[in-house]
Amino acid sequence: MCEALYESRSQIALSLDELPKKWYNVVPDLPEPLSPPKDPEEGPSRLDLMKGLMVEECLRQELSTERWIPIPHEVQELYVQAGRPRPLYRALRLERALKLKRVRLYYKREDLSPTGSHKVNTALAQAYYAANEGKSTLITETGAGQWGTALSYAARLSGLDSVIFWVRSVYDWKVDRRFFMQLLGATVYPSPSDRTSVGREFLARDPHHPGSLGIAISEGLEYAEAHEGAAYCLGSVLNHVLLHQTIIGLETMKQFELIDDEPDLIVACLGGGSNFGGIALPFIGEVLEGKRECEFLAAQSEAAPNLVKGEYRYDFGDVAERTPLLKMYTLGHKVEMPPIKADGLRYHGAAPIVSLLRHLGIVKAVAYPIDERAVFEAARLFLQSEGWLIAPESSYAVRAAIDKALEYERMNEEKVICMNISGHGLLDIPAYKERILGLS
Repeated sequence: MCEALYESRSQIALSLDELPKKWYNVVPDLPEPLSPPKDPEEGPSRLDLMKGLMVEECLRQELSTERWIPIPHEVQELYVQAGRPRPLYRALRLERALKLKRVRLYYKREDLSPTGSHKVNTALAQAYYAANEGKSTLITETGAGQWGTALSYAARLSGLDSVIFWVRSVYDWKVDRRFFMQLLGATVYPSPSDRTSVGREFLARDPHHPGSLGIAISEGLEYAEAHEGAAYCLGSVLNHVLLHQTIIGLETMKQFELIDDEPDLIVACLGGGSNFGGIALPFIGEVLEGKRECEFLAAQSEAAPNLVKGEYRYDFGDVAERTPLLKMYTLGHKVEMPPIKADGLRYHGAAPIVSLLRHLGIVKAVAYPIDERAVFEAARLFLQSEGWLIAPESSYAVRAAIDKALEYERMNEEKVICMNISGHGLLDIPAYKERILGLS
């Protein structure tokens, strides 16, 4: 396609009629079977615990081997209410700022959701199924706060209450996002909290414990178990979460078809794997079928480089060992990870699906320093060229995409890179001030 047409299509939009009607399940297309979750050798059954706490339809989807799962009409309507389909952009101004001649950059706009991130894609589905099953309250954990906000939003639209256990180190500085959740009707607790035995145990050791997603998950599960009518919802890692997020990649594939272009590399940040899996899995499915060639890069923090330095083995998903064992790349569920501003990336394990693909060499990963200056500098360049303030987590994807683009340019290779912008940074201004301006 000629450069003139590229220039005229900096935004590639889909019509409402082009909204995907099914989610894509990569499980039946994987090169080898996905190792199932299992119970530890000792103690009560964690699998039975999850059956009692999670939404039944989500559990069915978790174990499904069907390639395509229909999106209920009501969920499609909720997606439209939340602004789907979302546009794909050609990053023309960023290309010019980087002086790229042979590399084209695109980015998918998941930051345009009502809560500012991709997390609503699964939150709306989980809340819909929970309401249909007669649940009254949704309970969850959150790291950066994007998932907690998304579930608060989805719960309210489905007429449900919500309780959020939020990693304390982020709860303390993201005051506006906390109020956003409360404005949606959520009850929000800093984790570790005094609401659970798990939380009290950590607070007894350290009253100022910064918390972690592993601790918050443990608290949420304990709290859900003690409250009738509650359902525990997870925002990343599990198969059904990645399934719901494939709406991102399915839309992106259609958008590239509209402009007769295709990506050579897809880049997204990765903590547990929801936004990475969401954009990458539909493309990976076609790579596995031999229909296209494409590479996939996960951008991580050295605070939690599970795909870079983790071991591929069974491990618990939480600190208190209440979850089943999952086969994944893990740093160990007891590992202590330093707080970072992109706290959505601070988790000890990666999604089993993404982990298997990493194990097979289909997914690659890179980790950036804990001081985060490099990624925040990339975000500032993105803001000053493209005009959008992105989430700290998304900054990792932009940093990795820029680094790869410059590498391709040096090698004189013509390439197309697609980034997933998982969220906006409008509620992360204090992080930008600290990382870029050196202000507290």
